[in-house]
Amino acid sequence: MFSHRSSIASLLASFRIEGRTLCYGSFVAKLYNWCLALGFTPGRIIPSRAFCSDESQGFPIILLAKHFAAFPFNHGRVGGIVSVERHGPFAEHGKDLVLVQASHVGYDPDSGRFGLYRRLHTEHACMTASCGKIGHILQDYARELDYARANVRLTRHTGRPALIIDNWLLTRERREGLFLIPERLIEAAVGERLPEPLAARSTGLIYAAAQSLVDRLGAAAWPPSGSEPIGTRLAPEDFVYRRPGLDAHDVQHQLERNLLAPMPWILTARHPYLSAACANTQAEFDRTYRSLAREPAVQGKNLLFVSGLNIDISPADGETFPLTRFVPWAAYLQRAEGERRLLEQDELWTELDRQPADNPDQIDLERAIHALRRGREVEISL
Repeated sequence: MFSHRSSIASLLASFRIEGRTLCYGSFVAKLYNWCLALGFTPGRIIPSRAFCSDESQGFPIILLAKHFAAFPFNHGRVGGIVSVERHGPFAEHGKDLVLVQASHVGYDPDSGRFGLYRRLHTEHACMTASCGKIGHILQDYARELDYARANVRLTRHTGRPALIIDNWLLTRERREGLFLIPERLIEAAVGERLPEPLAARSTGLIYAAAQSLVDRLGAAAWPPSGSEPIGTRLAPEDFVYRRPGLDAHDVQHQLERNLLAPMPWILTARHPYLSAACANTQAEFDRTYRSLAREPAVQGKNLLFVSGLNIDISPADGETFPLTRFVPWAAYLQRAEGERRLLEQDELWTELDRQPADNPDQIDLERAIHALRRGREVEISL
């Protein structure tokens, strides 16, 4: 999905948030009505969800059950990863199939920060990372970026702009970690081949700064004497992360694999947690669409796969559930007679927007649960 570095920034920027959010009740009602408009059979539609295991995702699950009158099948793993090996069992559970995948990110309206969620069931209802799995992954990569920002230093050598680069960052014996892209930073570097350094220091080497770097930062960025860290001026195009130990066949590593290539852009974004959740949704849609398209068990069935982002707005005092918003990203439609169609974000938004937000077929969950409590007695015998 993110195999071409030149396209990563454009792809991430294409995920539109503003003007593309729906409250969850409205989204699920519109989704159900869209299914009916597509010819899906009421009472024969089984939903499935691929959400993170976070408790903040419970409310969307309740709404899916309420509007589709069926508790959704579980397609998800922590972080919003889709268990594509479950397509076959899922297909056995209904005539028509709806799969909703969403990464999630917390949002604190008081501070305007993404990646935080108020945990009502902790002792002091504290704020913690959300999505916690994404946050855990970002921490390790962020530490390496902090090191690079502090240890690539702007200096001058015989009056010309130069860089002092820490020996660790130049070590090619390393198999994983943050690797600088020399030709972006060092004059006369070709690929990973470095020119002779201008001078050596106890823990680093001095190289002439690439003219493209001088043009980008401006010659005034270099101090007249001494040195200073490049800091946030280290651009995402200037480095790459490598993690050869991520097993391509281990689903436990899928989230980290999804984030590995775009990680430089994620960590340098204004809202890293939000960017990471968007990147994961984009990668999971691409991966899941391809697996569905070749899954024999879903052929000959009506299938709608919708992917997006769950934004969890922390519950305020007196509220039980988050004020969850859904941002649609893309959809894959497969008709029983063979039609297949991909919908990009704007087209998906148009399809959802034209559907009514009222669903007369939704069930009263309280009444349904009450009916079970007063229902027929069934003896279990061996």
